[in-house]
Amino acid sequence: MRSIDFHCDVLSKLLKHPDKEFQGEGSAGLDVTCERLKQSDALLQTFAVFISPKLGGRIEPILESISLFRTKVLAAEGFHEVRSAADLKHCLDTGKIGALLSLEGVDGLQGHIWLLPLLYELGVRAAGITWNNANWAADGIMERRGGGLTEAGRQFVQTCNELEIIVDVSHLSERAFWDVLAVSDRPIIASHSNARTICDHPRNLTDSQIRALIESGGMIGVTYVPWFTAEGDGVTIQQLLLHIEHICELGGERHIMLGSDFDGIDSYIDGLAHPGDLPALREAMLNNYSSAHTEAFLSGNALRYLHQQLPQK
Repeated sequence: MRSIDFHCDVLSKLLKHPDKEFQGEGSAGLDVTCERLKQSDALLQTFAVFISPKLGGRIEPILESISLFRTKVLAAEGFHEVRSAADLKHCLDTGKIGALLSLEGVDGLQGHIWLLPLLYELGVRAAGITWNNANWAADGIMERRGGGLTEAGRQFVQTCNELEIIVDVSHLSERAFWDVLAVSDRPIIASHSNARTICDHPRNLTDSQIRALIESGGMIGVTYVPWFTAEGDGVTIQQLLLHIEHICELGGERHIMLGSDFDGIDSYIDGLAHPGDLPALREAMLNNYSSAHTEAFLSGNALRYLHQQLPQK
């Protein structure tokens, strides 16, 4: 059973530490590496471009991150860039690992929506509108005022739809979430969020949000962030499965995927610290679900969604 992971932040670490490499001895300190993705039998890894607020809202770090994606990730043997459904099929046919590029926060565009087609040409195929803070497009979930999309944010979502860029609502305020759902005419995703009913953290999704994503044909990337999974220390894989079970109870068994957030966290679920540990999650799923359901959660659901939502060629 191959796997698809819809969120990691290794590009952010490579940007911060230019001496690090994606493979070999130079990859020490990274969660996601070439070797570990091969060990996990990955089918596709989404690489997020996250620019720390400390760097300010500039386009240069975004472009540098995309350059690192090309020179360090895509240069690794056995990796293939996924820009289209045809690229995804190539990975299935050849056994290569797909690498898909996403944005986590659009601060650096500074409201210049004309930059979005240029980023599309550079390979960006998914975009999260904010991190936890507010920007020109929307409020993040940690912004107290809880505002929704700005007019520019609405234009951004519409442009993403036109370009076939997947819109990601993880990190958005609740009001902005509902605004995106109303504006978008394509199914959206929450790339790395869990169920708030199981763990009451603002970054998690309410039952009404989960139902709305399901009804719209969207996807939810169950994430391995310990404090989004359960309160306290020593969070277990079994506690992560409670989120999967709850989403299933809401009718979402065909809408669950994985969104690890590796390299974006500094503590881990027990036994799930990097992609090489994925067999433990796979085994836990098989102990609780059928082989068909397990394969759907690991990759099948995301694969179906991507085949439908990515440009065909």
